[in-house]
Amino acid sequence: MRPRKDDEALVDVLDVLLRDGAILRADVIVSVAEIPLVGIKLTAAIAGMETMNEYGLFEEWDVERRRSAVTRRQHQRDRRRDDDRTKRDHEQVALEQSRETRDEPDSS
Repeated sequence: MRPRKDDEALVDVLDVLLRDGAILRADVIVSVAEIPLVGIKLTAAIAGMETMNEYGLFEEWDVERRRSAVTRRQHQRDRRRDDDRTKRDHEQVALEQSRETRDEPDSS
């Protein structure tokens, strides 16, 4: 049997991986002359972010991201309000200056 490249199978694997997720665990022991020197315990989780949040992984990250989005929207809203206020103030000053100029007696 020869290996073959099947794009649809890869898409199906990615779909299941993102939807359901996978946990990979590995224990590695480095030994020299049959004397264990270093132990490594690895755990990795891979899934779509929605799945990660459902399982409670990246929950802190998700909360922080949502908080940042709310803060950013409030900042943009405040900035727009300040810009509108500044624009109205400038228009008011320009209007008052034009009235003063119009009301001044002609000195010539």
